[in-house]
Amino acid sequence: MMANNPISRRTLLTVLAGSGATALVGCDPGRSPSAAPAAPVPDPLLVEVDGGLGVLRGTDRQTMPHSVATADGLAVFATAPEGADTALWRIDTATGRASARVTLPGRWVPQTVSTTGTTVALTSTAVHVTTGRPDGREVTPVLIADETGVRHRLNLRGNFVPETFTEDLGGLFVLEWLPATAPDRYRVRVVDLATRKPGPLSTRNKVPVPPGAEEEMRGDGRQAVLSPNRRTLYTLYTHQPDHRHTRDLVSGRPGNVHAFVHTLSLGERWAYCIDLPHPFGEAPAGGHAMAITPDGSRLFVADVTSGTVAEISTEDLTVRRTATVPGGTGTAHAAADRDRLVIAADRTVRTLDLTRLGVVADRTVGEPVTGLVFSADGQRLYVGQTDAVSWHDAGSGAELGRVAVPGLVALHGLAGRA
Repeated sequence: MMANNPISRRTLLTVLAGSGATALVGCDPGRSPSAAPAAPVPDPLLVEVDGGLGVLRGTDRQTMPHSVATADGLAVFATAPEGADTALWRIDTATGRASARVTLPGRWVPQTVSTTGTTVALTSTAVHVTTGRPDGREVTPVLIADETGVRHRLNLRGNFVPETFTEDLGGLFVLEWLPATAPDRYRVRVVDLATRKPGPLSTRNKVPVPPGAEEEMRGDGRQAVLSPNRRTLYTLYTHQPDHRHTRDLVSGRPGNVHAFVHTLSLGERWAYCIDLPHPFGEAPAGGHAMAITPDGSRLFVADVTSGTVAEISTEDLTVRRTATVPGGTGTAHAAADRDRLVIAADRTVRTLDLTRLGVVADRTVGEPVTGLVFSADGQRLYVGQTDAVSWHDAGSGAELGRVAVPGLVALHGLAGRA
């Protein structure tokens, strides 16, 4: 294939058998039936398949139909109807072991998990922050739970979608859709779980955002990436004509940015937007992708339609440089290691050297790409394709193995390691 390499908001989270075609089965009981041996996958992988999340672990295959994973893939919270109520349990993806089930009163859908992997927010209907807008509603019920049961029950006046938890688990970041009964725009807020009241974030200077200066967005939340230290969430937004950031609203400056990276501090509860230069945001949202280096120092955004790549310093939150590579079409995917950035769209997989941000290899795979993931040691690149996952030598690009994954929707990332 290639001498190339490999996902991560508001994406997250965000992966059956080889020549012997074993089907993924539900987590209830959550194990694949006996069948011809599947090809062993070197690293546990988290995937999305028709019907839910899946874990590929060696030759074992497991699916969780109504579930949500931690950003690092170490744990999954799953649910199942239990009469008029909902059963909730936690699965360790490294071993497949599940916690005891707890019963939640009423019907709930898991929405987001804390970065600690201990706490989950559930709503009555499923709407992810990067996959669409909710139906109109005046009140949003939210349940906060862990392995022991319900911790908080909220009835938020307005139309809210949970995004992630604060680092100390004392708050829940949410998107508030406006107007509540006919939503067409949204803003990011934080709900204090002690008072159960939503409020504005702070600026990067840790100053509370003044009334009337909260950013309202109308575009597409394309993808979310969590920093390796789990303290910052980066979300790519596109199609934001005439958008004005909080800093513009406070200063009175006009705004007209089409794409930016929303930076959210999970510990200090501030937000800051990194503007992306033209032509980011002009082309379809699906043609954009992000990836972060393992040390968390550099964030890359690619627009495959125009062939533009931007490098962002996560220390000073600025675009350091841009580069132009051959353009393409289709849904974009990206992954980065210490030395390389891999960008894919349709059947093209392109590797860039991070020193000069130049193309060092172009390869073509057999089917449209549905995800790129590096192994933890950077030696292998996993490539999701139509109904299959292949893995390749990260240096030479040689294909090392492949397993069939019927119904594969996306290759999300590494799962827990034993």
